[in-house]
Amino acid sequence: MTSRVDVVVVGGGQAGLAAGYHLRRLGLDFVVLDAEATPGGAWQHTWDSLHLFSPAAYSSLPGRLMPTQRGQTYPDAGHVVEYLAEYEKRYELPVQRGVHVHAVRRDGDRVRVESDSGTWQARAVISATGTWSRPFLPAVPGQDIFAGRQLHTVDYRRPADFAGQRVIVVGGGNSGAQIAADLALDRVHLTWVTQRPPRFLADDIDGRALFDVATARRRALDEGRSDTGGVASLGDIVAVPPVRAARDAGLPAAKPMFTRFTTTGVQWADGSGVLADAIIWCTGFRPALSYLAPLRLRGQRGHIATDGTRAVDEPRLHLLGYGDWTGPASATLIGVGRPARDAARAISQLLAEEAKRVR
Repeated sequence: MTSRVDVVVVGGGQAGLAAGYHLRRLGLDFVVLDAEATPGGAWQHTWDSLHLFSPAAYSSLPGRLMPTQRGQTYPDAGHVVEYLAEYEKRYELPVQRGVHVHAVRRDGDRVRVESDSGTWQARAVISATGTWSRPFLPAVPGQDIFAGRQLHTVDYRRPADFAGQRVIVVGGGNSGAQIAADLALDRVHLTWVTQRPPRFLADDIDGRALFDVATARRRALDEGRSDTGGVASLGDIVAVPPVRAARDAGLPAAKPMFTRFTTTGVQWADGSGVLADAIIWCTGFRPALSYLAPLRLRGQRGHIATDGTRAVDEPRLHLLGYGDWTGPASATLIGVGRPARDAARAISQLLAEEAKRVR
């Protein structure tokens, strides 16, 4: 069976919900297709100790402030899941769950969205699938002979799972620092490895300042002024309370990236090495866009060329929440609201122009 709507939003996490909010306000007929069985997007799959690095008021989607969490300046992931579930219900967003979209194709003057639960014909599509389902692991010589476990950020839950073990955490971003801090404060023999020396932001900088910096950079670029460097100019790691506590307690100094695996651990270029029972790769993600392959839009690093959120070579497709290339700070709760609004407005204008041509 094929259903017809104005807009299909693929992904029901924070970006998809923000898009739904603005589509609802504009009176468009839309559906949100989400592969998850329950609300909350990727937040329901994170490690136990994860907290936001912004207060609740600075971590809100459009139209609804996130409530504060008792006893917490920075809400935990469970609180975010509750907020997203309440947000979806509050605005009666038409989310269909357990729907896996496997292809989007051009279909005359529409696009066809194919899934394991049916097909939709839409006049526009918003891709909001995020990155959590596409963890990236770099290739390192000898990786296949290592006898220990190899995990990614998406697999990590709690230090107790590694009690008494020798663990190497690879990654100098926020996830790497937070998981390293989590393990350093427990009964784990930790080695922290980063591509370059870790750069901690000043202790008084959190998500509020980072959003302002990212927005100022985008404004400068849009106005033709010199690049301010954005958040990257300040550092890589937000010193959230657990990271600060581990750092102040003597978080092991980060070692440079190792050059090869052995059967029992890793080795550096100078021949030194360490034994390891597990490696946790905190090495980032790639955008989950494989279902858009039939449109033949992919460019470097899997990105699709965009003008704002709109795909340059397919005006009926908008991409939302994947990073600065789809809107400044659009991969954050507070940052996704503005590009979601812009995408919804652009689609509304496109549909209005098409309606005029038909008349």
